[in-house]
Amino acid sequence: MADLALPEAELSILFVDDAEIQELNQRHLRRDKPTNVIAFPMREGEFPGLHPNLLGDVVISAETARRQSTRFGLNEKEMILFLTIHGILHLLGYDHEKGAKEARRMTKKQKELLRSVRIR
Repeated sequence: MADLALPEAELSILFVDDAEIQELNQRHLRRDKPTNVIAFPMREGEFPGLHPNLLGDVVISAETARRQSTRFGLNEKEMILFLTIHGILHLLGYDHEKGAKEARRMTKKQKELLRSVRIR
């Protein structure tokens, strides 16, 4: 969080199985399938300034992360770290689904943060 200039930021991270993330994906995003990560930002909606340090919630499917890790060329621990970073960026407003330019911006930031965390 320090690398994002948010040392006081708070968020929750929840690890679930595919069935639970599929239920969340269906209920909140109308996508009836499991996914690797879903972010629920608290800086959006009716009261975004209520608690300025509270970013929101990141939900990660450990099952999907395990399956996808080899495709991404990462071990399971690195995949979880990647998905955590990905989810945090979504909490901060990054969105790869808003077009190629935004996807490149998000990918660049993910790589930067992942490299920074690996060095420590």
